[in-house]
Amino acid sequence: MNETAQTSGLIPRMPRGVRLKQDETRGEWLLLAPERVVKVDAIAVAILQRVDGETTIETIVDDLAAAYAADRARIDADVRALLNGLAAKRMVDL
Repeated sequence: MNETAQTSGLIPRMPRGVRLKQDETRGEWLLLAPERVVKVDAIAVAILQRVDGETTIETIVDDLAAAYAADRARIDADVRALLNGLAAKRMVDL
């Protein structure tokens, strides 16, 4: 089974204790989790701001494709790669 089929229809959410926060002092975004801090780039921020525990991956991809007038297939691959990577680190639940 491919990665797209595995995550089709899934609704990502941040587990308890994980949150996206902007560090005003340093001018950067951070993904905070118990005993972990991960700096995230602008692309990850755009994705993670849409992870609300109610929106499917497909809807997130569609929204990003419309917002940035970008190729949906490329956005789909980027979104799934980021979310699967964060899920492996237990920073996102799929």
